[in-house]
Amino acid sequence: MTKAQGTHPGPWLSAGRTAAFGALLVTIGPLSMALYTPALPTLTDVFQTTSAVAKLTLTVYFAGFTVAQLICGPLSDAYGRRPIILGFFSLYLVGSLMAWFAPNIETLLLSRLIQGIGASSGVAVARAIVRDQFSGEAGARIMNLLALMLGIAPAFSPTIGALVLGAFGLQAVFLLMVVYAACILVLTLTVLPETNLYRDAKLIQPRYILSSYWTLLKSFEFLRPSLILGLTIGVIYTMSTILPFVLIDQLGLSPLQFGLGMLLQSGSFFAGALATRFLLIKFTTKVLLNPALFLCGLGGLALFGVTHFGQLSFVGIMIPVGLFAFGAAMAMPALSMQGLDPFPGIAGSASALMGFMQMACGFLGSLVAAVIVPDPVVALGVVMPGMALGALFLHLLPFKKRAMEDEAVTHSGKPPR
Repeated sequence: MTKAQGTHPGPWLSAGRTAAFGALLVTIGPLSMALYTPALPTLTDVFQTTSAVAKLTLTVYFAGFTVAQLICGPLSDAYGRRPIILGFFSLYLVGSLMAWFAPNIETLLLSRLIQGIGASSGVAVARAIVRDQFSGEAGARIMNLLALMLGIAPAFSPTIGALVLGAFGLQAVFLLMVVYAACILVLTLTVLPETNLYRDAKLIQPRYILSSYWTLLKSFEFLRPSLILGLTIGVIYTMSTILPFVLIDQLGLSPLQFGLGMLLQSGSFFAGALATRFLLIKFTTKVLLNPALFLCGLGGLALFGVTHFGQLSFVGIMIPVGLFAFGAAMAMPALSMQGLDPFPGIAGSASALMGFMQMACGFLGSLVAAVIVPDPVVALGVVMPGMALGALFLHLLPFKKRAMEDEAVTHSGKPPR
C-alpha cells in the first residue's frame, strides 16, 4: 500500500495543538460522566426510578463506547481521521439532544447508548492522530501533554455539573454536552488537517479488520501495556459509578459538595501529568513507569484498608483515590506509546483496541460494582484495589517477547495480506 494520493491537505499540527485537539477528543468520555455523575441521585427522583436503573445509564454508555471503538478505529485507518470524527461526533450530538429532551428513563437509556457510540471516536482517533505525527519519547511527551489537558476538564466538570444542576435542572447538564459536541465539529472542520497518510479503503474489509486485530492481540509489544493501561484507566471509570453513591448517599454530601470534592481526584491526575512533564526532562517514560504503577497499587491498598478497617470519611476515601490518580497520570504516556509505536500502518486499530480494553475494564468494574457487589462501600474497597494491584502484577510479571509475525503491518504500514 502506498500513501494516500496527493499531498497532505494542511500543515502538520504542532505538538501543542496536537495535544490540545487530542485532549478535546479524549475528554468527551470522562466529560460525559463527570458532568453527569452529580445528577445520578437526582435522576432517580426526576424519572421516578431506582438507583440501580440510574447506574444503568452509565453502564449502557460504557457498552456503546466500548464496542463502537472497535469499528471507528479501522474506519479511521481506511478513510482518514477527520471524516470519522465528523460522523461519530454528529451521532454524539444527536444522542445529547435526545437526552436533553428525554421524557422518560427509557429514552434516556437509549440516548446514553447513542452518546457512547458517538463519543467512542474521541479516544480511538486522538491517539492515532498523535501516532501519525510523533513516535518514541517525542510521542510520549505529546501523550503527557494530552494527559495534562485531560486532567483539566474532568477536574472542574463535576463542580460545573453540580452548579448547573442546582440552578437549571437536569436537562441543562445535557445541554452542555450538546454545546461541547458542536464545538468539536466546528473545530474539526476549520482547524484539523488529515493526518493519516496511509488511509486505504481496503482496510475496512472484514478480513483486514480481523487480521489487524489478530496481529495486535498476539503481539506482546501491544497486549501487555494495553492491558495494564486498561486496568489503570478502568479504575477511574469504575470509580465514577461508585463514588456518587458513597459520598452523597453514605456520607451525606450534597451534589455541589460532591462536585467540589471530586476536584481532588481530577486535580491529582492533573498534578501527576504535570509532574511527569517536568520529570521527562531528565528521565525516560520507561524509568517513570515503575514508581507510577507502585503509586497506583499503594492507592488501591490504602483504599482497601480505609473501607475495611478504618472510619469511613471523605478524606479517608479521597486521599487514596488521589494517590491512585497521580500514579495513573504518570503511567499513561509510557503505556500508550509502548502499545502504539510498533504499528504505524494500523494506528487507528491499535488505538481503538487499546481504548476498548480501557472501557471494557471500566465496564466490567462498574458491572461488578452494580450487580455482584451492590454495596457501594464494599465495591469501592474491593473492585478498585483488585484492578490496581492487577495492573501492578502484570507489570512485574516477566514475559517472553514473541516475534512479530506480520512485519509489514507493524513497521511498513502495509495492510495484512
